Amino acid sequence: MLKILGKPTSINVRKVLWTCEEVEQPYELEAWGAGFRDTHAPEFLALNPNAQVPVIVDGDAVLWESNTICRYLANKHGRDDLLPRDALSRAHVEQWMDWQGGDMNNAWRYAYMGLVRKSAAHQDAQAIAASTAAWNRHMAILERQLEKSGDFVAGPAFTLADIGLGLAVNRWVMTPIERPALPNVQAYYDRLATRPAFRLHGRNGAP
Repeated sequence: MLKILGKPTSINVRKVLWTCEEVEQPYELEAWGAGFRDTHAPEFLALNPNAQVPVIVDGDAVLWESNTICRYLANKHGRDDLLPRDALSRAHVEQWMDWQGGDMNNAWRYAYMGLVRKSAAHQDAQAIAASTAAWNRHMAILERQLEKSGDFVAGPAFTLADIGLGLAVNRWVMTPIERPALPNVQAYYDRLATRPAFRLHGRNGAP
């Protein structure tokens, strides 16, 4: 049985949970993180010295970094539809996974922490406005990509890239900010909602 260490409200843990549903991987979720067991505990640090979730334990194998875990699960189950074998097709998928995990996340971080998490360290109004503007700029990049790519971000078929980005769109929709009208993003969000795994771990009321 695959063990996932993390909490189901974490966007990065939800990537892994959603991927497990897509590849039909049974798992056990062990709650770690804020509000649960402390990730700075020695037994957790022995698994991930960064003290961050998610971590998976699969037999003798231990992995951390959500995108790496999702790639591992797709490869383990031979899901070339989620992560293609062809070098260029795979690079297109991984490009959008990396963009979401880096550029997109860095754009929304301050606004999300201030407006949703109510972090005392993230209450500067100008910084929230700047983060919101950057977030909307990145969503506009996704809008233009979907105009070109069609149903999903890397083309007509659902891939691992849509897991991280689907969760990012959900966070954008659920956060109380001013948002531009992005019809391709809205249609994408509604399209993802036809997938049971997204309804379970994405569009489920949690930002």
